[in-house]
Amino acid sequence: MQTVVQKWGNSLGLRIPSLWAKDNNVRSGSKIEVIVEKGKITIFPQKKSLDDMLAMVTPENIHSEVSTGNAVGKEEW
Repeated sequence: MQTVVQKWGNSLGLRIPSLWAKDNNVRSGSKIEVIVEKGKITIFPQKKSLDDMLAMVTPENIHSEVSTGNAVGKEEW
């Protein structure tokens, strides 16, 4: 996959190919992790924190209680 470095203000920028962005759920404004190591740049979609994931739970998308079966030891429910 190739892309072109372009001037962006006083900095340089890379365009992220749309296929990679779609496959990795990256949109305009998404945070990403950039790791520079031994002359290489690796880009990862930033992992969501537990707080970020819980903020996405709404009354419309929350699932009901899940039964895990009967107790098999001395569990108390």
